[in-house]
Amino acid sequence: MPRPTRLDRTLMAILVALALVLVALHHAPPIRELEHRILDLAFQVRRSWAPTEAPEVVLVGVDEATEQAFPEPFSLWHRHFSDVFAGLALGGARGVGVDFAFPARSQDGIVPGGDAELVRGILLLRAQAPVVLGVTVDSAFQARPIFPPFLAAAGPDGFGMVLAPTDSDGWLRRFTLRGGPGGSLVPTLAGVLSQRLGTPPHEGLVDFSYGAPFSYVPFHQVASWQRSGDVRALRATFEHRVVLVGSVLPREDRHPMAVNLAGWEADYGEAPGLIFHAQVLRCLLGRGLIREVPIGWVWTLSLAMAFGFWRLSRRLIFGSAGLGAAWVVLAMAFLLGLGHGYYLPPLASAGAGLAAFVGRTAWGAIVQAREQRWLHQAFSGHVSPAILREILGGRLASNLAGRRVPICLLFSDIRGFTTLSEAMPPEAVIALLNRYFTRMAEVVHARGGTVDKYMGDGLMAFFGAPEPLENPSLNAFRAAQDMLDALLSLNQELTTEGRPLLAIGIGLHHGEAAVG
Repeated sequence: MPRPTRLDRTLMAILVALALVLVALHHAPPIRELEHRILDLAFQVRRSWAPTEAPEVVLVGVDEATEQAFPEPFSLWHRHFSDVFAGLALGGARGVGVDFAFPARSQDGIVPGGDAELVRGILLLRAQAPVVLGVTVDSAFQARPIFPPFLAAAGPDGFGMVLAPTDSDGWLRRFTLRGGPGGSLVPTLAGVLSQRLGTPPHEGLVDFSYGAPFSYVPFHQVASWQRSGDVRALRATFEHRVVLVGSVLPREDRHPMAVNLAGWEADYGEAPGLIFHAQVLRCLLGRGLIREVPIGWVWTLSLAMAFGFWRLSRRLIFGSAGLGAAWVVLAMAFLLGLGHGYYLPPLASAGAGLAAFVGRTAWGAIVQAREQRWLHQAFSGHVSPAILREILGGRLASNLAGRRVPICLLFSDIRGFTTLSEAMPPEAVIALLNRYFTRMAEVVHARGGTVDKYMGDGLMAFFGAPEPLENPSLNAFRAAQDMLDALLSLNQELTTEGRPLLAIGIGLHHGEAAVG
């Protein structure tokens, strides 16, 4: 292997800097958003290619029918919530999370006995299964207060934040335990419920390809089962299952997500916030959230792609095939990684390989153009256009000297030129020969011939090499005719100038020759 030149080392340093810039751009918002879109698409592809089963989370949703069934303001629904909680306890729910924020003050002044009813329902449910009440925050990220008896009924670990962090594009994709100011730890609805169900939560991306779309049981339906004593329906629906209670209204608490897992809705995009908490909980209780690989892996893979394609792209066909294959491998690794719970952002590595490929290809084209320009300047005055094309095209092989080809030789000389030149100054002889040979060489080249040499006033050319001709003899014959026509034109000019006319002889010979 040849030692790298100073230019190679300089280009390699530029390449490394370019790869580092590409990896740094991995953190730029536009690149991150594009990677998020690729991740969203991957979730959709995985859902269609490899559907999976996940722990069942039952949703109890407040929908438009519930609002019609319970027309009073939501803050006065204490008895309805009490009935739903009692129904979940009677149904044998495994754990319950409430994606609603209860009032900060007593409502007994409006609905006497309502507070006690709600406390009774929470205590009844808590005796059966862990219950976690949702808590929201204000603009200063301070927890909004809940009426103390409600929190006391839920217990010391009976509340969690219902907020979820959004990415730079405003979409919900990740679950974090550090959602407080300065990255401080905060209890979350899904995290606390998962912990109380025996599974410590961890941070990561939410796997939207995991599990089937959700359905929901209407809130008022659960209350109706409880009031009518329909224990069979309650147990068939909730026994040994985790339950989340929240809103599924079409214009309330909606968020854009990679996949809308609300099975009762047809499109992707914005989905109820309850769906996000349910999917987080399903991942935590199942195979876990998706962990992002350390950034060092991204840097290492990007640099490897850059170095590899800088070397591989010396030949365009190998570089193109290799780049396509590498992208396929990256895509497969990306999808397989998601299936095993790891996320490797593919864009930085793919971009580093593409940049190296394009950079090396462009640099090779610049170097080749510069070499061809130098070759053209060096040889254009000394060889025929056919030979020059072979040189510039890199088609003059070392074994060309041993190749036998059929060619036609053309010889010509000026009749009586010795006598003519004795009467002319040397400078005039050289000028006349230059004019003559220029005309004759143009004719030979136009017919695909190659001028081999000039011998005094003689010219030797051949047809059929290095570029093959279908009929070398015919080309040589027509070139001879054209030479006579060119001589006629030259003699007309010489007559005008008062100079003696020229006469030439032309001979042709066809046969095989070793050309080199």
